[in-house]
Amino acid sequence: MKWLKRLWWSAVLMVVGLALAVWATWEPDRQLGDLVARWAPPPSMFVELDGMQVHVRDTGPRDDPLPIVLLHGMASSLHTWEGWRLALEKDRRVISVDLPGFGLTGPSPQGEYHIEGYTRFVLRLLDNLGVKRVVLVGNALGGEIAWQTALLAPDRVRKLVLIDSDGYQLSPMSQPIAFQIAGARSMRWVAERILPRSVIESSVRNVFGHPEKVTQDRVDRYFELSLRVGNRRALFQRMDQSESGAKEHQIRLIKQPTLVLWGERDGMVPVAFADRFCGDIAVCRKVVFPDLGHIPQEEAPAQTLAPLMHFLSTP
Repeated sequence: MKWLKRLWWSAVLMVVGLALAVWATWEPDRQLGDLVARWAPPPSMFVELDGMQVHVRDTGPRDDPLPIVLLHGMASSLHTWEGWRLALEKDRRVISVDLPGFGLTGPSPQGEYHIEGYTRFVLRLLDNLGVKRVVLVGNALGGEIAWQTALLAPDRVRKLVLIDSDGYQLSPMSQPIAFQIAGARSMRWVAERILPRSVIESSVRNVFGHPEKVTQDRVDRYFELSLRVGNRRALFQRMDQSESGAKEHQIRLIKQPTLVLWGERDGMVPVAFADRFCGDIAVCRKVVFPDLGHIPQEEAPAQTLAPLMHFLSTP
């Protein structure tokens, strides 16, 4: 009987410990109004599309015949492109957007986070903005959306830029700890209600080639936008709907001139995939940055812009 009593008390202590841990890390959703005030100053605007108020930045000359459209990765936002946008908008029309499920745009009312849903979203956004043809740029998840959009509507995408892009089969263990937690169904109820800032900070540092470059302001942005109402559940739904590598056989069908940029220190998407993309795409140029990680455009905007500018100027 003594062992039963010890087992009972162990179970009680475990439950109490878990309850205390949840209480200590409980993070309520952040309301949109407060987040907009901080993270959507001009030139941010909101476009009504597919039942969402979509967060967009659309700057630069209106007469640009080939605007540059920038698509961020999972759990990120249009802010990842700010270094590029500010440099490019002097001469080019630049459009960046918070994709459904992320940033200030927030969740899809239909719970649609398949790549096919994102490609249709991108095309409807272009129609809404009156844009016919673009240079389409994507990082990670945004990269897969970009190349699948190029296949779906080749007349709309003149050039393609893929940065540490998804597309080939990935190992689940390559994901940051926040994504691994989100992927564990047994943790969903808890994960929708807690979010230690330390987990976000660890995940952001994980995607930089030089973690020491990650500032507290950057961690604040990722942390606060992940708490936007509905974003945590949307992240779980996106992971449930992910089909890593399911359409990799279609990459060789891409006809657009393509620039592949990669951070060699990317611990999520192996740099070997840069060679695979340029092996499968007929017209392709590859540039690898030895000291950068998974989001090189955010980590080193000026360094990564140089090959982009050369690519844009090539007929």
